[in-house]
Order: sequence, then structure tokens, then C-alpha cells
Amino acid sequence: MNLNIAVLPGDGIGPEISRAGIGVLDAIASRFNHTFSYTTGLVGAAAIDATGDPFPEETYRICCDADAVFFSAVGDLRFDNNPEAKVRPEQGLLAMRKKLGLYANVRPVETFNCLLYLSPLRKELVENADFVCIRELTGGMYFGEKREGADEAIDTCVYTRGEVERILRVAFDYASRRRKRLTVVDKANVLATSRLWRHIGQEMAKEYPDVTTDFMYVDNAAMRMVQEPRFFDVMVTENTFGDILTDEASVISGSMGLLPSASLGEKTPVFEPIHGSWPQAAGKNIANPLAQILSAAMLLDHFGLSTEARKVREAVDASLEQYVRTPDIQPEGKPFYGTIEVGRWIADYILNF
Repeated sequence: MNLNIAVLPGDGIGPEISRAGIGVLDAIASRFNHTFSYTTGLVGAAAIDATGDPFPEETYRICCDADAVFFSAVGDLRFDNNPEAKVRPEQGLLAMRKKLGLYANVRPVETFNCLLYLSPLRKELVENADFVCIRELTGGMYFGEKREGADEAIDTCVYTRGEVERILRVAFDYASRRRKRLTVVDKANVLATSRLWRHIGQEMAKEYPDVTTDFMYVDNAAMRMVQEPRFFDVMVTENTFGDILTDEASVISGSMGLLPSASLGEKTPVFEPIHGSWPQAAGKNIANPLAQILSAAMLLDHFGLSTEARKVREAVDASLEQYVRTPDIQPEGKPFYGTIEVGRWIADYILNF
């Protein structure tokens, strides 16, 4: 298969983990006789520094011309510590989602048996947890009308029937292919938009009689996630709730550095780790590249390369089992590997085993 991949390393640790991920894709291409070509674009603080725009038109063009986008992270302390900044790196991420029509963010949450001790939850709670969070990505408060002043600020949450139906369709389809259980998360006892979500969800559930559909308030879902994470199979929710819940879900696996994601929609799909740019670690060769590498596996799955995706996951599992790990997940007393070394080890495993 020939794939043209847009690479957006972004800020902070982004360039380091991006190189590790590309190294793994190159190993897959070599092992399985594919051709992957790459075109790099600027996004986030790097783009602001170069062009003044966190998602320049040239980067948008590169993304549109590609089969997939391999994205890493945006964010810079210069902007985090400046509340007066009118342009921010994160605006590039939002612009990418909006302009590419990426309305569905898919985040699988799985545990690794050799890393269960890292989770703040008890082993018996998180062992064998395996569910998918599906977050609506282009609506809600993040994109609603805003007004901001010295004494009052307003964020508007708006959803249309079409927006809700299309994300619920993605969720029902995922549930149909998994364990056939879907949880729609809302706040229907308070919010009008949530009542719209619940109404449409109840309508659409009739189209999927093989899927058990339940509805759960977001506060209850947050509590249930840490009390009984194995309850969930597929969870779907709106933009703001999804942002919070998916970060909460990361503690189940023990580290945000382990979880990949895919953003799907109208144009080119984007594959990215769920974590941020961690600017304090930039250039230190200590960032965990596994979420980026597992995002590469999701990219391969998206194009029907399931054998190749399994090989990536097999290599990641082998690296963990053999303690080829960055310091964030390495047991005390064991020497750790750097970002580069972990990526190289996994690529070598793919080529040789």
C-alpha cells in the first residue's frame, strides 16, 4: 500500500515522539512491503513563531492532500503563562479539527498487565479494563459563541440534531463491533443540549436492537469509571465532558503516555497521542513515545492493515515486558531508556521478530 502521511510534530516533546513514531511506520513499511511518504507541516507555537498563525493555510493544504495526519502535540509555556495572549497554540488544534471536519475522537482505554501497579486504582479494579471513549469534537462550548470581559464571560454550548446523530452513529457502530454495550453520557437533568442528546440517543437505539444502550449523567459516569471501569464497553459524550472523562480514563492504564487516539470525520483522519506537549521535557530524551507509536497502529488499522497494526502492538507489549521503558513507567532501580532508544528498539523488533 502507498500512503501519503502529513506529519505535524508540533511543540515541546512533539518532534521527539514524532520521530519515534515515524521510525516504527518505516519499519512496518519495510517489513510488509508498503510505501509511506511524509510531508511535514507546522502547527501550534512552532507555527505561530514562523507565520503568526497556529494552523497556517500551508499546513491545512498539506493535511488535505494527505491520506492521514500523524500529529503529536501543541502547547508552550510562553502562552500558558500569558492570559493576555490573543493567539495560542491550542487554537491550531481546534482549527485543524474544525477545518478538517474531525467530529469524532476515538480513544481506546486498555490496560497492560505488567503496568497495573502504576494505576492509582487497585489492580482488581483495572485488570482487563477495555473500553472506547468516543468524544464529539467540533461542537459544544469549545466552538460556541463567546464573550469575554473583565467582569463577565460567556461560553455558549450549542448542538444540532445532525451533529448529535452523526457522532452517535459512530458510537453505535463501534459498539456493534465490540461487546454490544453503549453508554451515552450527558447531564440531561440540567442542560438542554444534553436532553437533545438523550432524546436522539433513545430514538437511534431502536435502530440497533443488538446493542444494549444506557444513559448516564456525567458525574455518575466519572464516579463509575474509577469504581468499576470494566463496566464500560463504548462510551460516547459531548465535547467538554469528553475532554475531561478521557483524561480521567488515562489513569486506568497508569500513564497518559500510553494512550493513542484517532480523530475522524469529513476529510483526512488524524492520529495522535492523548497527552500534551510537556515543554519542560523537550529535548531531554525522556518522553514516552508509546502513545504516539500506538497511534501509528490505529492509523494502520484505519487503512485495513490489521496484521501490521497487530505487529506494532506486539512490539510495544514486548518492549514493556522486557523493561525497555522511559523513566515515567520504569520501576525504581531499573535503568531507563530514552525516547530515541525505545522507538529504535520497537522498530528493530518489528523488523526482526
